[in-house]
Amino acid sequence: MSRARLALVVTGSLLAVVPAAQAAGGIAVAVDRTEISTKLGHKFVFHSTIRNRGATPARGLVAHLNVVDLSGNVYVDPEDWSSHRTRYLAPIPAGRSTRLGWRLNAVNAGTIGVYVAVLPRTGAPVPPRTGPTIRVTIRDRRTLNSGGILPLALGIPACLGLIAVGVRRRPGH
Repeated sequence: MSRARLALVVTGSLLAVVPAAQAAGGIAVAVDRTEISTKLGHKFVFHSTIRNRGATPARGLVAHLNVVDLSGNVYVDPEDWSSHRTRYLAPIPAGRSTRLGWRLNAVNAGTIGVYVAVLPRTGAPVPPRTGPTIRVTIRDRRTLNSGGILPLALGIPACLGLIAVGVRRRPGH
C-alpha cells in the first residue's frame, strides 16, 4: 500500500472516530448516592445523571449498568441483579442532562460495587465515561422462621406424636 493511500485511510479513520470521541469526552456521569445498605432479597433503586458538557448535542450514546463483587468471595451474575442494564439514550442537548433510574435486586449477601458506564453506540475506541462506584452492602437474612415454615416444622411432628400417644392409650390396646 502506498504512503499516500495509507495516509488517506488513517486520516479517514481518525475523522470517523473524532465525533464519537468528542461525544464521549464531553459526557459526565453522576449518581445520587455512593453507598446503599439493604437486606438479601430486597430491591433497591438509585439514579444516575448523564450530563453533556460539550458544545454540541451528544448523540448515539448507550448507558450500561455494571455489577461487581468487591470482596472477591461471591460470584455475581449481573443479569440476576437487573433485567434492564442497558439504556440507549436519546440525544442530549449541549449543556443539558438526562436522568436514569436503575432498579436492582439484592441477590447475594456481601459487598457489591455498582456503576454506570456511558459509551458511543458506534463502538469507537474511546474510553467509556463512568460514574462513581456505589458501594452496596447487603446483609444476610438469618431467620428462624424462613418463609413461615416454623409452625409447620414444629406442628406436624407434635400432632403426629399426640395421635400416636392417643392410639396407645386407647382402652383395649
